[in-house]
Amino acid sequence: MLKIGVLGAGHLGKIHIKCIQESDKLSLVGFFDPDDKIAETVEKEYSTKRFNNISDLIDSVDIVDIVTPTISHFDCATQALRGFKHVFIEKPVVTTPDEARQLIALAQEAEVKVQVGHVERFNPAFTAALPYFGKPMFIETHRLAQFNPRGTDVPVILDLMIHDLDIVLSVVKSNIRKVHASGVSVVSDTPDIANARLEFDNGCVANLTASRISMKNMRKSRFFQQDAYISVDFLEKKTEIFQMEDVPDPDKADPLAMIINLGEGKGSKKITLQQPEIKPVNAIKTELESFAYAIKNNQSPLVSINDGYAALDLAYKIIEKMKFGTD
Repeated sequence: MLKIGVLGAGHLGKIHIKCIQESDKLSLVGFFDPDDKIAETVEKEYSTKRFNNISDLIDSVDIVDIVTPTISHFDCATQALRGFKHVFIEKPVVTTPDEARQLIALAQEAEVKVQVGHVERFNPAFTAALPYFGKPMFIETHRLAQFNPRGTDVPVILDLMIHDLDIVLSVVKSNIRKVHASGVSVVSDTPDIANARLEFDNGCVANLTASRISMKNMRKSRFFQQDAYISVDFLEKKTEIFQMEDVPDPDKADPLAMIINLGEGKGSKKITLQQPEIKPVNAIKTELESFAYAIKNNQSPLVSINDGYAALDLAYKIIEKMKFGTD
């Protein structure tokens, strides 16, 4: 098994530690956290080794799992990459696109792999929808959350919307032509609710909304393409596939089928609904194990550092649009 060490033992770091301990593909060597109180608690609760500094942890592992505050991602990843270690790094990958470009260069120089923790790629509702995607031409996403002070040090684009930016970029195989955006600061110093409209070279349009001041939680995306509509509920883990099929002879069709008459001379379409079986999985454990698989089989990680950079770079373009409001 690959040896892995965790940097950061806060709320998410603890989840990573637990997932690694439950995995049969990774071996937890220990963790580092500068907060003595947190570190002592985690050391006892999870019966795992506490390292006194980052360097010693890096020297002892094959993979460095970075679950620290985003502001420290770059320094932690730089140390790990210079130590020729594979790196798993939580989203957003770093604080700026320039830092991400520097990490890409370091990873290439060290000839190691880096995976970014865009966990929604491993959400079973999304993976169930993957076989049905063709060429989406309109996408609408809503990611709404009740207020939580954690994360308000950054705009809602970097806190929440970046999940959906990564999802959209993974599905739409085209370059972005234009970005429109607006946002409002309500309870914090940075935008708490934001909307972005992305126009792609292939004609696809994506409309994304994110809010951290909602009365309820919601994580839904809808994808529209030729003869199909795909609905993915990331929160409830539900997927629905609505497809349209030609009906040669409506008179012979199932009387219970949903038939649409397209007008004189245009024929008819039958609407079918599929609800793929969603098997419950631990998405964080799955993404960590997928990284181990990529390392062992010398494959590119499912969510590479280039993917993390692309989502972050787009997030910054959206933020800039909100600042200046220019087209």
